[in-house]
Amino acid sequence: MRRYKHALKTTDFRRLWLGATVSTWGDSMTWIALTWIVISGPGGAGRLGILAVCYTAPVALGGLAAGVVLDRFDKRTVLITDSLLRAAVVSSIPIALALGAMPSWLPFVVAGTHGLLKMVPLAGFPAAIPQLVTDDDLDAANALENLSYGVASAIGPACAGVLVAHIGAANVLLIDSASFLVFAATAAVVRRPMRPRLANGPADGPAAGEPGAGARRRKPSLRLLYRDRIIVATTVSFMAFNIAEGMLLVTAPWLADNHLPDGPAALGLLMSAMAVGELVGAVAAGLCAPRRSHVRAIGIVQGVAALAFLTLLASPRQVLVAAGFFAIGLLSAPMTVWAQSLRMRRIPPALHGRAFAGLRTLMQATPAIGSALVTPLLVGDRLAIATVIMVAVGSIPALYLIFTRADAAQAESRTSVAH
Repeated sequence: MRRYKHALKTTDFRRLWLGATVSTWGDSMTWIALTWIVISGPGGAGRLGILAVCYTAPVALGGLAAGVVLDRFDKRTVLITDSLLRAAVVSSIPIALALGAMPSWLPFVVAGTHGLLKMVPLAGFPAAIPQLVTDDDLDAANALENLSYGVASAIGPACAGVLVAHIGAANVLLIDSASFLVFAATAAVVRRPMRPRLANGPADGPAAGEPGAGARRRKPSLRLLYRDRIIVATTVSFMAFNIAEGMLLVTAPWLADNHLPDGPAALGLLMSAMAVGELVGAVAAGLCAPRRSHVRAIGIVQGVAALAFLTLLASPRQVLVAAGFFAIGLLSAPMTVWAQSLRMRRIPPALHGRAFAGLRTLMQATPAIGSALVTPLLVGDRLAIATVIMVAVGSIPALYLIFTRADAAQAESRTSVAH
């Protein structure tokens, strides 16, 4: 725990981390609220699949823009602006309902806007971490970021499952809107400006006209990433695993509505179980780094996590299905922590904004494929076929990471980055 305490001694990191935790908590409730608004109306699973695609597909477009913005402007300003904008968008549904005239398309617009802006905090927070903590604190800080996500995501869905039944889905969206305002406030009190980093230079280099300003080097190209076999392999593997998770995004509310006894509470239980697993996995990953190959360790945990999708076939046994969701979260968190630290050490600082936005865009865009793929299968009640596809898509790419000569690839890619 000393490593976590040392990272949290950095006041600005602690403030941003707390704000991100609150915002993620609100976000995890929003998906439950949006799905229940849509699934309670006409269209059922078909409209639910469309909602999931709206929620995930725009990530590809928004992520490309987010990287450029984060490398050009102060990350603190970008995070504040994003939070205020999303607070306004999410609150549009409860406001429209209060006025008695919510159009049927509004939940899909809110989901699409959320997806479009999703990469701003997902890339902005980790891109800011190297500017807020020392290199020795990177693993602990990255684990804390995943810990933040795990804690918030564990509490949020469970709260939403209860709150939707008692105060309505629209009021849950109001809570999420307030959580964005909290993140904006905590980002505003971060004292250290998070300006774009210089190539091989400090986070806050000289401004134009100051001594040393003319010594700036040109920013390195993103081509460095394509030449790094480790970054390419782990990114492709994560993209495949996220296709399986995109299928799960639709399958979970479908199970809750059709095969599990407790309805929205069951959906909250499943999503919270996965988030609790992520929380435990993030803590373990921050305390125990792989002794040898990070790449092989990532492949092993991904392969085992993919097998956990088989527990979907245990429905309507709610506890067994929840245990499978827990296992998926438990094993996916170390994948994220170890890969993120690997990228931070291998990618030049001047590329952090564009690199994290670009890589996370690729990884976060693929759930839409899974959501679109699984929807017709669930409409036809073909859960077994959907489960087999999830296992195959999630596990096959992991075999490359397990059996590839990771050490040789690592040495080769380091040389290419250095050049």
